[in-house]
Amino acid sequence: MKSLRLILSNPRYLAPALVFASLNIWFGTWAIYIPTVKEMLAIGKADLGFALFFLSLGVFSVFPIASKLVARLGVGRATWVSILCSSLFAMFPLIAPNYGLLCIALFFLGASNGFTDIAMNTLVTEIEKKDGIRIMSAAHGFYSLGGILVGLTSFLIPIIPHPMYHMLGSVVLILWVSYNMRKHYIHITAATKNNQTFNIKMFKPLFLLGLVAFVSMGSEGAIVDWSGLYLKEITLAPTYLIGAGFLAFSATMTLGRFLGDGISESLGSYKLLMLGAILCILGFVLVLTTTTILAIIGFGFAGLGFSAMVPELFRIGGKVNSVPSSQGVALIAGCGYLGFLSGPVLLGYLAETFNLKFSFTLLLCCAVLVFLIAFTKRKTD
Repeated sequence: MKSLRLILSNPRYLAPALVFASLNIWFGTWAIYIPTVKEMLAIGKADLGFALFFLSLGVFSVFPIASKLVARLGVGRATWVSILCSSLFAMFPLIAPNYGLLCIALFFLGASNGFTDIAMNTLVTEIEKKDGIRIMSAAHGFYSLGGILVGLTSFLIPIIPHPMYHMLGSVVLILWVSYNMRKHYIHITAATKNNQTFNIKMFKPLFLLGLVAFVSMGSEGAIVDWSGLYLKEITLAPTYLIGAGFLAFSATMTLGRFLGDGISESLGSYKLLMLGAILCILGFVLVLTTTTILAIIGFGFAGLGFSAMVPELFRIGGKVNSVPSSQGVALIAGCGYLGFLSGPVLLGYLAETFNLKFSFTLLLCCAVLVFLIAFTKRKTD
């Protein structure tokens, strides 16, 4: 909890952590209204899955230019610009009048959120290097904290007249907080290194870690996007519990990320990944019981298991000797985002062809794969 104390005691560290929370508030508020949007536009699971593909397309359209924008603007100023963009584009998917415009709105939401993700992770990386501290896992904890806030507000869905009002309230709050906190990071710039040439071979040590990032964030994205529908259609949960899976997942993920830095120091990176995979396996087994309460508890175990994986992967990626830290982090982020946004699309098609229970069985297999990869690489810790 040392990193959490650092963040809470110093606005220089709190300001970027709040950007992490904001990203999940934008995305999570969209996610809890996915069943509502599906019904409003009268689309099937496969159509919804294809629409979610445009989120992924938007993210990857910004990846090639994001690093150049961060370098040109400065990482602090780029973070502020990304907040403005994400706040604007977060509102459009919830007011799209037809399927085509929904796909376009999701593309721009993906692009703005991808830019925010790269800018804020680079910002925290630079602060860690300049100040000699470790707050990455705790900063990701604030991302999960944003999910908790969204999960709590999900209980208001039955009385909110339109999803747009919910998102608008979130955007106004984020902009007000960010405007007042931006002074603590807007001046920060990232150090640049000359004579760095791209060579795909130097990423070889990160390929398996990239696969873990793809699988773990793909599973995380699936829970965010499909847990509500799973509880509604498979476990037949009442309306007021539809957001409870997302809430449980976000709550345990927040706890795990606040504890992650200390656990990593005690166990080592790959043993931490193995422990996380075991918790995820247990969680998905409970989800597959199709009992509402057990499924919600299962989503909680999955959140605890996945909690420290991605921050730890960023940390490992930034320490590989043959790879510049910024490029190592970018590779992990790229693989992770590919999984986070394409995983739900694939699961949507599988759910349409089979059912959501089959999709979550696949996620169980993915958790086993993460354990096996971490087990084989544990001797390099």
